[in-house]
Amino acid sequence: MGSRKQDSAIARKEANRDVVKARLNNCPSSPRKMRLVADIIRGESVDKALYILKYSKKEASNKLEKLLLSAIANWQVKNEGADIEDANLIVKEIFVDSARQLKRLRPAPQGRGYRIRKRSNHVTLILGNKEN
Repeated sequence: MGSRKQDSAIARKEANRDVVKARLNNCPSSPRKMRLVADIIRGESVDKALYILKYSKKEASNKLEKLLLSAIANWQVKNEGADIEDANLIVKEIFVDSARQLKRLRPAPQGRGYRIRKRSNHVTLILGNKEN
């Protein structure tokens, strides 16, 4: 590896030292519905985001709450002995990408068939400190 490439890799590693990621792959709901809930918690503190997700009526909020709890658990494993309340964790980034689609046919009049696309998505959640 060249020195310039190595320097950028070391800088990237230093920048990602304080962040923790959690991923949810192939979640069987449309990305548009998941983004509605993801936009609400982006940039919020972790305890406020958990509160929002717990009392939201959307079905996607249940899955995102579980993902957020997983990210918190990942943070606890990475920072052994540290207290969550003192860490000032926020939802630094959250983004929803589309995943595979199941394509089905529904019978329609006069021998035709209408296409049904059952969408799914990938969600990536990144936690970081408030100071950074």
